[in-house]
Amino acid sequence: MTTTTQVPHPRTDPEGAAPEARRRPASPQWAAWAFLAPVTLYLALFYAYPLYRNIDLSLRHYTVRSFVHGDAPFTGLANYRTVLDDPTFAPALLHTAVFTGVSLVFQFAIGLALAVFFHQHFRLSVTLRALFLVPWLLPLIVSASTWSWMLNSDSGIVNAALHAIGVDPVNWLTSPSWSLTSVIIANIWIGVPFNLVVLHSGLQSIPSSLYEAAALDGANAWQRFWRITFPLLRPVSAITLLLGLVYTLKVFDIIWIMTKGGPADSSTTFATWSYQLGFGNLLPAFGPGAAVGNLLVLAALVFGLVYVRVQRKQALS
Repeated sequence: MTTTTQVPHPRTDPEGAAPEARRRPASPQWAAWAFLAPVTLYLALFYAYPLYRNIDLSLRHYTVRSFVHGDAPFTGLANYRTVLDDPTFAPALLHTAVFTGVSLVFQFAIGLALAVFFHQHFRLSVTLRALFLVPWLLPLIVSASTWSWMLNSDSGIVNAALHAIGVDPVNWLTSPSWSLTSVIIANIWIGVPFNLVVLHSGLQSIPSSLYEAAALDGANAWQRFWRITFPLLRPVSAITLLLGLVYTLKVFDIIWIMTKGGPADSSTTFATWSYQLGFGNLLPAFGPGAAVGNLLVLAALVFGLVYVRVQRKQALS
């Protein structure tokens, strides 16, 4: 006698779907969007919307009344033409370029030298490296105020030291010839720790066996640096310079606290000029001020695109 066994069919709900199908986990794509949502919302609220508002400010003729009521007329590129025709534009552009270029060169050079020095792992190297981070940890208002006191023409410690060695005092903050130099010195002092930390981290990733092999081949310290350290630090150096460039372009606190862009606009950069146009007058020029700020954003964007293009070429080669 033969018996037949019936394979039980899974129970179905009234709509005909199996319970296993209804319990199927959600698609991973929804989980990815759930994780991306907070970041996207943050970028939209604190980056995209302010940038949009700044562009809108630069394309309209805003007064105090229209800024409150929102009925500013559209003027196109008139604010940008006003900025380009302003006699302050050329000096501010030059000061921004000099301030950014000189700061980057010295911050990177000093930071790289200190990183190589502390890479030797001598006694107290950790303690000394921690002390070099103090300028980076201090609030900018504290650092700028300290440099203002040190460079004061009458009671500053720098002029006191110069007087002790027989050098005439220098009007660091009140002379058109020295004001830009003064803020550059302060900005270099503040930016060196960042370069030190990033470049020192990059040095940690270089295998010590390369230095040992080079030493066995008779390479001296300079040859080991130029043939091993510097080439292998190139990716880290590129991102360090790019971040330093973006930061230095928008430096405002140090210059404003020390010199307020003066005297006679001798230390005015795009960052301080934008603030002066928008908030430094009884009749603020919101449109031109926003236009100057957008020029800074455009400059940072251009350098960022150049960096991405160079990195892409290096990756393909």
